[in-house]
Amino acid sequence: MANDGAFQSYRDLLVWQAAMSLAEACYHRTKDFPREETFGLTAQIRRAAASIPANIAEGHGRENSGSFVQFLRVAQGSVKELETHLLLSGRIGLAEGSTMEPLLQQCEEIGKMLRSLIRSIQKKAQAQ
Repeated sequence: MANDGAFQSYRDLLVWQAAMSLAEACYHRTKDFPREETFGLTAQIRRAAASIPANIAEGHGRENSGSFVQFLRVAQGSVKELETHLLLSGRIGLAEGSTMEPLLQQCEEIGKMLRSLIRSIQKKAQAQ
């Protein structure tokens, strides 16, 4: 179960904290994107980045491990979506690859954290 006392709030989860930092960094990074991208990649990057911590929080709030894992998998999908938008931004010259690399590294780390959390929840659920 997601709320088994190991943590009281989704805000206690390191993966949620990391995802919030990534979302914040993506908002800052896209401030310099051209105005014509406001409804294009700027919006796509921001939406995908915000979706990661939002899905972690929503899944935690469901109060059962199956739902939590489902939302964590949606968060994983948002990580891959964000990575793709960041890579595309570099390819089409909206941003230098070197400025996207730290964001891509954060994506990779969050993906690992999500996979680890999913495995942990599934093991606990199987043990019950």
